[in-house]
Amino acid sequence: MNLNQITVPSLDLSKSIDFYQKLGLKLIVKSLPYYARFECPDGNSTFSIHLTSKLPQGDGIYVYFECEDLDKKVDGLKSNGVLFEQDPIDQSWLWREARLKDPDGNQIILFFGGENRLNPPWKIKESFK
Repeated sequence: MNLNQITVPSLDLSKSIDFYQKLGLKLIVKSLPYYARFECPDGNSTFSIHLTSKLPQGDGIYVYFECEDLDKKVDGLKSNGVLFEQDPIDQSWLWREARLKDPDGNQIILFFGGENRLNPPWKIKESFK
């Protein structure tokens, strides 16, 4: 099994399309006003947004996009007018993260986890029977 598609809700797809294109995602399906899909610049994953009349309550949705050169990516986005809630910082879970929200309040985390994403020091060891 391979996770390759995430879809988040949006009240205004036109605003969301502009936002995700600024982040660097490539628009590949535009079925306004209901749906849009993007291709991620690295790998084979896709990301989409769908029209909803009501957004989730509470903490909402968190979406993580990994960036090799996180600080450079954030600087470039800032110079293009993208606002961040948190500049890149090193986290205790051994990732470097920057945080922002899309136009619908979905939490977007740009991060670099490197080897620690799949192999943190606290990774569960396989047990053999």
